[in-house]
Amino acid sequence: MIGVMGIHIAPAEVADFHQVLTDHPRYWGDRDLRSLHLLALVQEFGPTCLVARAEDGIRGYVFGFVTQDRTGYVHLIATRDDTRGTGLGRRLYTAFAEAAERHGARRLKAITSVENTGSIAFHRSLGFDAKVVDDYNGPGQPMAVFHRDLPFNAPHSQPR
Repeated sequence: MIGVMGIHIAPAEVADFHQVLTDHPRYWGDRDLRSLHLLALVQEFGPTCLVARAEDGIRGYVFGFVTQDRTGYVHLIATRDDTRGTGLGRRLYTAFAEAAERHGARRLKAITSVENTGSIAFHRSLGFDAKVVDDYNGPGQPMAVFHRDLPFNAPHSQPR
């Protein structure tokens, strides 16, 4: 468990997953991404699905897993509307990277829509390479795909 300014990052529990869905607009605004929240991730990949808890609830979370090719894949990462700009997203990514490394990951990967300029800028600030992959999410559905080598605290490698 990592404690910073009253926030503790720890593996998500089923109750945390349900709380995140209940408070969905606090993390995602008017974008309805509830269908991307899969309880199976928390059930099957608990050590790499993390929540940032404080006295006033869950401030942020990251749901991810390690693939067979040793990639730590971040499926979702979000911070609550009242904690944006505090560095919590970076702390969540660091905690995920450490958990993924403990489970054999050698690199990180994430995706977002090409329109999500905030996410693209955030991932680039963390040292990820970003490239648009046409038809990634189906015909006519390009996605921004991010890659970064581990360890997370090491200087970033050359683009792939």
